[in-house]
Amino acid sequence: MRDQAMEMQRLLSAEEVTVEKNGVRIVITGDQKIKEFASGGRSDEDIKVAVNEAVKKSQEVAAKKLSQMGGGLQGLLGGGK
Repeated sequence: MRDQAMEMQRLLSAEEVTVEKNGVRIVITGDQKIKEFASGGRSDEDIKVAVNEAVKKSQEVAAKKLSQMGGGLQGLLGGGK
C-alpha cells in the first residue's frame, strides 16, 4: 500500500496543468505544487481566480490518476472489492 501511494505521488508530480486566465499564467503539478506563476501586474482578484482554477484542475488530474490505479482511495486502502 505504501509503495502504491509513493508511486501515485511520483506520477502526480510529473503531471502539469497550465491555466491562463485574465492575464495570469499558472503552471501547477498534479500534486499541487506551483511551478510557474506570472501575474503580469494583474489584480489580486484576477490572481485568486486563476489560482483557484489551477488547483481545481490539478485535483481533477489527481482524481483521474487515482481512479486509474485500481479504484481510487478504496484501492489504495485495500477495500471496495
